[in-house]
Amino acid sequence: MNSESMRATLRATKALADQQRVRILMMLQAGELCVCQIVEVLELAPSTVSKHLSILSAADLVVSRKEGRWAYFRLPDSAIGAMVPPIIKWLRDALNNDPTIERDRKKLQAVQACDPEDLCRRQRQRNDDNPKNQEIRNG
Repeated sequence: MNSESMRATLRATKALADQQRVRILMMLQAGELCVCQIVEVLELAPSTVSKHLSILSAADLVVSRKEGRWAYFRLPDSAIGAMVPPIIKWLRDALNNDPTIERDRKKLQAVQACDPEDLCRRQRQRNDDNPKNQEIRNG
């Protein structure tokens, strides 16, 4: 019961037990994405998205690379993540007509047309304009 394959399977199924992480996996079918692009589609705080990506990464469902200050995520190739293609196929079949996934797909197309630097700048501005964050800074 403590085999590595059992542990890997449990990590993957636990990682899949969250709507945001499933949405991320579905988005990554389009190819490698910068964290700011994922943040923009999900409309979540960067720290929340980072936590979700960390869980997916620990389960070997995504791989990342750094390029300067940018972090990019993608689905692993089959040599690294042998269980990923069947999982993605299952998710794609199960969520074929899901309205949230459809909205994400359309939004992602628009987001991919934007420069990542502009996305990050807008996200920082929104974060700075958030009254809760202003209270924390002034508190």
